[in-house]
Amino acid sequence: MHRLSDHNRSIEEMFSSIAPRYDFLNRLLSLGTDRRWRREAVASIQPEKGGIHLDVATGTADVALEIFRQKGNGAFVAGVDISAAMMRIGREKAARAGLAGRLAFVRAPCEALPFRDAVFDSASIAFGIRNVAHREGGLREMCRVVKPGGRLVILEFSQPESALFGALYRFYFTRVLPRLGGLFSRRSAYTYLPDSVREFPSPHTFAGMMREAECDPVTVRPLTRGIVTLYVGTRRQRPG
Repeated sequence: MHRLSDHNRSIEEMFSSIAPRYDFLNRLLSLGTDRRWRREAVASIQPEKGGIHLDVATGTADVALEIFRQKGNGAFVAGVDISAAMMRIGREKAARAGLAGRLAFVRAPCEALPFRDAVFDSASIAFGIRNVAHREGGLREMCRVVKPGGRLVILEFSQPESALFGALYRFYFTRVLPRLGGLFSRRSAYTYLPDSVREFPSPHTFAGMMREAECDPVTVRPLTRGIVTLYVGTRRQRPG
């Protein structure tokens, strides 16, 4: 595996430490809405059936499994993550779903994907791009491995624009969520979450970063009143 930066090592350690309770807390803390967000993201992936797909920061493979639910077992997915502990749970879920041989797991950082150019129909990353140390490099890598005309689909937390709803959301995100997370898992990981969302670029700025990485056009769609944003970029066709 590509040598991890200090930032990536700290992220790997944090996610490995919360892996056993990760899926449970995702359902609890989002009140189950995270499943709908992932369904919306995967519905943006082409082709409608089959295809060869890359899921970066695949973790426990929720997005990868949703790809199979929507695209059928004729699809192939490569799941990439830096946390072996998270992927171990993903492998167990894939085995229970009968997907051995159709879902491969690779330990690698987003900034150094071990794949040739233009081999995937799509690349996705859900709730992971804000954890990438060098986002511009990660975006360029994901675009590089997608075929011209293929899609880059990114799901990430954002901050609601509504003053009232935004205030309620920030109270939950900064006061309630870390306490709930700390009851069942490592509290520092759920304190890091709102901090990392607060520091993430605005949807407009991030869409510009995707365009600079050779994905253009880019659509930006807020979900659940802006708690989450879905970005869909198309890999530029090569000249000639």
